[in-house]
Amino acid sequence: MQAECYPISTLPGTTKLFRDFAEGGAESTRVLRRWYPHEPFAMEWAKRSPELNVEQTELLADALYAQAIEFGAGEAALANIEKLRNGAAAVVTGQQVALFGGPLLTLLKAATAVRKAQDATEMSGREHVPVFWLATEDHDLEEVDQVELLTKQAVEKIKLDLRADQPRPVGGIRVDDGSGMLTAALERASELLEWAPVTDWLREFYAAPDATLASAFGKLLTRLFAKQGLVVMDASSRAFHALGASVLREAIERAEELEAALLERSKELVNAGYHAQVNVETGMSLLFLISENEAGERVRLSLRRGAGGEWKAGAKTYTTAELLAILESEPERLSPNALLRAVFQDAILPTAAYIGGPAEIAYFAQSAVVYEKILGRVTPVLPRLSATLLEPGIAQTMAAHEVSLAQVLEAKTADELAVRLGARAMPIEGKRKIAAVGNAMDTELTALTEYMGAMSADLGRAAGVSANKMRYQMNRLRRMAAAFEVQKEASLKKHATAIMLNVFPDGHLQERLLAGVGFVARHGEGLMELLVEHAGQECPGHRVITL
Repeated sequence: MQAECYPISTLPGTTKLFRDFAEGGAESTRVLRRWYPHEPFAMEWAKRSPELNVEQTELLADALYAQAIEFGAGEAALANIEKLRNGAAAVVTGQQVALFGGPLLTLLKAATAVRKAQDATEMSGREHVPVFWLATEDHDLEEVDQVELLTKQAVEKIKLDLRADQPRPVGGIRVDDGSGMLTAALERASELLEWAPVTDWLREFYAAPDATLASAFGKLLTRLFAKQGLVVMDASSRAFHALGASVLREAIERAEELEAALLERSKELVNAGYHAQVNVETGMSLLFLISENEAGERVRLSLRRGAGGEWKAGAKTYTTAELLAILESEPERLSPNALLRAVFQDAILPTAAYIGGPAEIAYFAQSAVVYEKILGRVTPVLPRLSATLLEPGIAQTMAAHEVSLAQVLEAKTADELAVRLGARAMPIEGKRKIAAVGNAMDTELTALTEYMGAMSADLGRAAGVSANKMRYQMNRLRRMAAAFEVQKEASLKKHATAIMLNVFPDGHLQERLLAGVGFVARHGEGLMELLVEHAGQECPGHRVITL
């Protein structure tokens, strides 16, 4: 297997915060240490992994074991739960419970957690276990009830078109609403995956009686990483919320203090030239309240604080005492928001490090103040494996045309990439003539513009405008010559289209759009071991892996 390493700044859409986090120089690193106390590409964190008290460890292991049985966990995962019971630390990651496992980044996160747990165990001598936290309490249903798979010519979106009149925790929503959409989705996915063994798992887990987005996703991920012993957990139940109740209580009782700290942190980030991932407003809270609507369905409502100290969720108002009473009797009804979730998670688990993507890492810059005030420590956050997977045929085509990932991302579209392939395919004599004329013209135009500018500023500006127009026409001539080569050689457009479809589909990074199960279908369960292998620290940027 071949692999290349690119700086993370090669990828389009990366924020300054994440670029500096992943590859910043000395000055940006010094600034970021105020918000990220731990070096993301060192392993010092493994020597200082936290521990839970014995009682909580027993309760945690019992809850994980019961859930693991429901998810169909194998011997390796059950053994890892016993390691947690006996004092092991956890390397944690998580993701929304998207249809059929969601995009490739789900597998990249899980593989990174597995690899970092292995490395931490070897380095520290203390057992570290990989844990995948299912984000089942999110309410963005439209985002998770779809999956993108490749056809020969395009990206095809498969949707269940599930409906919810009000925001609801997505994990508990049944995947079969009786409309027939699930059957059609499974059939079409199986066709596109060419009835590979993974399609049997999709039908087993998603067509099971009363299957939900959470249960099916959890079973699929457990099966995919069975060999690696990945522990998959859905923390929406009463048992897990009771374990993290202290964090939820602090979020209620110290709401004003936490809000002030978050407002100050957001200002710090903006003043330093970065962005605040979450917009923090006066009166917001870090909690959601789960209630039942008129139809008896669980709905998720934002909790907001009023000027008089009352709390409002939807049309209802609660006192602090009433919220604390709900927490005492029904802790599962209080749900953490994005800035509190990691703190809540790390009160439940003995988390040594968290594996995140760019957005989650940005959350940590803000939530670090919540960590400090509630837990008295900040969990190290590490970037997940970022990768583009190349099928052998695509890799060969790119090599034949001497096209790199960076050039594909720069081109953005198949048409633009085809023109660039055409320019390369042009006869050497034509390339030399165009280059000679272009260079000579540029030299003369530069000299003329400087001469005219010395005579008069107005003449210099006019000469500059005219020179730019001539340069534009020269570039246009280059593109016309390249386009002629594309028309003459039809395979160039075909190759450009195939490369773009696989590497930068629909203008998105492959890892963020294409379904992970698509790669599993073509390469089997060995793919997970391959991703674990590449999730080490040899490349702190973006990997291109030829399969």
